[in-house]
Amino acid sequence: MKKILIATDGSASAHEAVGVGVELAAEHGAEVKFIHVLPVDDYLVAGRLAPTLPKPHKVEMDESEVALRDAADVADAAGVSYSLERISGVTVDEIVTAADSMDADVIVIGSRGRGPMTSALLGSVSHGVLNESRRSVLIVRGIHDRQPAGV
Repeated sequence: MKKILIATDGSASAHEAVGVGVELAAEHGAEVKFIHVLPVDDYLVAGRLAPTLPKPHKVEMDESEVALRDAADVADAAGVSYSLERISGVTVDEIVTAADSMDADVIVIGSRGRGPMTSALLGSVSHGVLNESRRSVLIVRGIHDRQPAGV
């Protein structure tokens, strides 16, 4: 194993996936690419019968930069070589494309992210990546996903 793609959105599950992915990279001497995908630009309806106009997604430093910087800190502490990539697009498609572009041996992703339905089902992104990628996918269940309800 020489190349690992780790997707992060800054959620608790993603943070645990970063830890597992970095540990895997350290064991195998693999290089890591951390990726954070910003959502596709939102659209604003300019009026009841008016055409739909694109509204650019406001890139907040704290959303993607913090997630990537936290991941980089974990890799630095473990002495693992890494690169960072922040892109905008359809999350599943961009993760799969990035893995294909770097010829990743495995994609590491958390089981649930920060999306609006984080507690429903297996995260839609991790499920989508698992179904769309032809590469190995390691889905890391966060500790909060393993605790019984009410604990």
